[in-house]
Amino acid sequence: MQPFTYERATTVSGAIASVAKHPNAKFIAGGTNLLDLMKLGIERPTHLVDISRLPLNRIETQPDRGIRIGAQVTNSDLAAHPHVRAHFPLLSQALLAGASGQLRNKASVGGNLLQRTRCPYFYNTHTPCNKRVPGSGCAAIGGFNRANAILGASESCIAVHPSDMAVAMTALGVQIETITATGQTRQFAIGDLYSLPGATPQIETSLASGEMIVAVHLPTPPRGQQIYRKVRDRASYAFALVSVAAIVERRNGRLASSRIVFGGLAPRPWRADAAEQVLRNGKAEASTFDAAAERALADARTEGSAGFKRELAKRTLRQTLAVAAS
Repeated sequence: MQPFTYERATTVSGAIASVAKHPNAKFIAGGTNLLDLMKLGIERPTHLVDISRLPLNRIETQPDRGIRIGAQVTNSDLAAHPHVRAHFPLLSQALLAGASGQLRNKASVGGNLLQRTRCPYFYNTHTPCNKRVPGSGCAAIGGFNRANAILGASESCIAVHPSDMAVAMTALGVQIETITATGQTRQFAIGDLYSLPGATPQIETSLASGEMIVAVHLPTPPRGQQIYRKVRDRASYAFALVSVAAIVERRNGRLASSRIVFGGLAPRPWRADAAEQVLRNGKAEASTFDAAAERALADARTEGSAGFKRELAKRTLRQTLAVAAS
């Protein structure tokens, strides 16, 4: 184990100041991802700032029926919250589909959003990985890449983002609230949080050094049916091969509006804008769902052992839309 120092923060400002003061410092909350990476020597912080006791564990209902969720709310508490279950069932379904009960009891909302890829080559320190060691190469390209990306990847990295919760939050239009190292508060759409790999796969988010997520904001509940469907190798404690977050509003036999986001296919939650355009004002019938699925995966990478995901994603989307529009 790499030596490091530790402190427990008592205020948000103190936590941010401490990370800014110590080179190579990290925030730690539930630690469900960071501790594993430290044990493997992939993450090597010299100082840990424990933010798990900060007063960021409240779920506050807003006048418009939206909610503000503190970054230290656990995944279990968020999934079980009555307002979430009643008005944002998509989020509850996604949280319950992710990890085991024990991990959900420890994992925080902020940590879940920032967890790193589960690509096996990233975890194997004996193989090249541009995300782990920039410029070393990508062993997944040309290797066994069954669980890797078929959308949004690059010649430098084909890793996927692992969070189920982030997929649902993207569909729900969540806003992220942070505090920067200079003490400024900023708020932005979750779609602006994640970076595509391009030539710099080690840069995974738009957060600046020392910037901390303090809350996420769910807007007014969307109209329509909300469904999260996850396809994985086993029924529990497995990451998605393909997942679909769908919000579909049907009116007079037609699809008034829809939001479609894929998980397990890309380096970030993948908004299927092309599929949404096909669905807009279309008939709620199989031919419309087929056309939307074809458009959504038209640009998917099909070479390598992950190529099967293209057809799997199309089938999963068609089935999800059929249920959501029924």
